Amino acid sequence: MDQQEIISGFRAEKANLLPILHALQDNHPQNYLTEESLKAVARHLRINLSWVYGVAGYYSMFSLKPRGRYIIRVCNSPVCNMLDSSGIIDVLSGILGIGKGETTPDGLFTVEEAECLGICDVAPAMMVNRTVYGKLTHESLKVILDELRIMKNEEK
Repeated sequence: MDQQEIISGFRAEKANLLPILHALQDNHPQNYLTEESLKAVARHLRINLSWVYGVAGYYSMFSLKPRGRYIIRVCNSPVCNMLDSSGIIDVLSGILGIGKGETTPDGLFTVEEAECLGICDVAPAMMVNRTVYGKLTHESLKVILDELRIMKNEEK
């Protein structure tokens, strides 16, 4: 589905700004909002482009730069921190060869930190796109990443 089809599927009401941005970002192969898409949203909703940029820049779930197919959000809440979420980021960085906010050269993974995922009962936790993983260990991280790579290869 192209950008204009997505946008035209929403009524031209300011209340639809967040759902439109989510739909556009989810549809983009690099999981981000392009300048062109933000301009199209502003036109459709008849609002200032600066407002659209402000909203897209405010919420951490949106990105204005290309990201990987799989966005790994590691929880950084106090509970996850007590259970070594920083160690999870270190392991991911070691396996993937990237730091927080970076994307692997193959465009497959981006590692981000989230203030709280709201899943303290399974801390330390992370989300990959919309899937939650909890009670993470160094071993489980390797398994999860391998499974994601296999899924990607099976899609080809």
